[in-house]
Amino acid sequence: MSKEELALVEDAEKKDKDKDADKDKAADKKDKKKDAKKDDEKKEVKPLVFDLENSRDRVIRLTVNSSRLGDAVLTPKGDKLYYQAAFESGYDLWEHDLKENKTKILMKGVGGGALLPDKKSENLFLCTQGGIKKATVSGGDNKPVNFEAFFDYQPYGEREYIFDHVWQQVDDKFYVPDLHGVDWKGYRESYARFLPYINNNYDFQELLSEMLGELNGSHTGARYYGSGATLSTTALGAFYDETYDGDGLKIKEVLAKGPFAVKKTEVTPGCIIEKIDGKPILKGQDYFPLLEGKAGRKVILAMYNPANGKRFDVTIKAISTGEQSNLLYKRWVERCRKMVDKLSDGRVGYVHVKGMDSQSFREVYSEVLGRCRNKEAIIVDTRHNGGGWLHDDLATLLSGKEYQRFMPRGQYIGSGPFNKWLKPSCVLVCEDNYSNAHGFPWVYKELKIGKLIGAPVPGTMTAVWWENQIDPSIVFGIPQVGCMDMRGEYAENHQLSPDVEIYNVPEKALKGEDQQLEAAVREMLKTVGEKK
Repeated sequence: MSKEELALVEDAEKKDKDKDADKDKAADKKDKKKDAKKDDEKKEVKPLVFDLENSRDRVIRLTVNSSRLGDAVLTPKGDKLYYQAAFESGYDLWEHDLKENKTKILMKGVGGGALLPDKKSENLFLCTQGGIKKATVSGGDNKPVNFEAFFDYQPYGEREYIFDHVWQQVDDKFYVPDLHGVDWKGYRESYARFLPYINNNYDFQELLSEMLGELNGSHTGARYYGSGATLSTTALGAFYDETYDGDGLKIKEVLAKGPFAVKKTEVTPGCIIEKIDGKPILKGQDYFPLLEGKAGRKVILAMYNPANGKRFDVTIKAISTGEQSNLLYKRWVERCRKMVDKLSDGRVGYVHVKGMDSQSFREVYSEVLGRCRNKEAIIVDTRHNGGGWLHDDLATLLSGKEYQRFMPRGQYIGSGPFNKWLKPSCVLVCEDNYSNAHGFPWVYKELKIGKLIGAPVPGTMTAVWWENQIDPSIVFGIPQVGCMDMRGEYAENHQLSPDVEIYNVPEKALKGEDQQLEAAVREMLKTVGEKK
């Protein structure tokens, strides 16, 4: 064997020895890990001990502003808290540094849903809107995580399960155990026979609603939330002249705070919109396709003013139909306020309660104790209110009793309590009041705070639980909590009659008259008497 061959053999033997040594080291390391694991398992896990002494004194605020909160996660070190908060529009991702006591926004518009961190909390995985997003904390960006999942979808079996579940939930949780005396088992059999013939959720929702309707109760029925239109039709914030018989859209009224009103334009009632983004609006043709999917986007309108013969272009930001509905609501409220002011010669105030929720209460509180503080009486309008939970807040606000006056050097500047209405009031109601919009007027009348004026209100004061199903497009409701008065009667199905009953006749309503509001003004002027 030559020297070269001998050297190669020795080198190979050395490599084998090194490999064996590495294996031995790895085995030793593995054995040590096993031993360490066994030792850890042998160690007794001590239960967590919380220092609860004076715990309430250690309560601190973690968020920088009041908002609707989503999910939250704490890093393993306990030094940072990540949470979702919907402060403006949609959920944003925030970071609160517990050591530095600093809060900052990491990402906007991430969406709501469950937050799951990786082991080092360097990335957060967000389950939202049927998908998964990966948010990189340090980079401040997020991107979708693509995945594919298969399951055995059995729509007929799923609908049968939901049907049985809905029936059982009502049987277990309806606010009175006798279910208003209906034959609930009989109705189950009667409606279940249609299940084999239903192949879509539109019809399935109707089937559930029909069955639930047999209970003769409010706050029940089923809803189906489909995917909706891919491109929603937008609005321009104007009324059009329906008698106009030419090309284009002739503007009859520009809505306050709408696209034409928030910026200075030459657009006035009488102007004609001839084109939308360069496409003409022709007589007799549907113009809505020209507005598809343009909410929040800039739209170029070709305008013509017949009064001066001028043609010009205007660029506005189109709005959604929901935003336009809100402008129409504000327009109606302002019309009512002006009507009350005119009829009462400025002596009576007016406020409308849009919903029985926190935002509505803040607006009512601001109006009652702000704009209307120096009025002699106030009309609180609850018509067309869909409910919520605000009966005690409103009743407390309107039931103030004066117990002292504030008089610096003989000058009257206010009375106590300063945060309640101390003067006469009345509440407007109608057939369209629902849920807590029945509950609040009932409390107002029961406590004899003032008079109810308008049309009778159906008895619908129960508290509901709306439950999402395994198919999230289906929701149904159960009135679980009934409201019983001190005489032992439930408010449900008991009509609330106003002190002054009056209806708005459609013929007069079309002319802009409001008979109920006029009656409320007369009642308040009669209550406060002649002007002093």
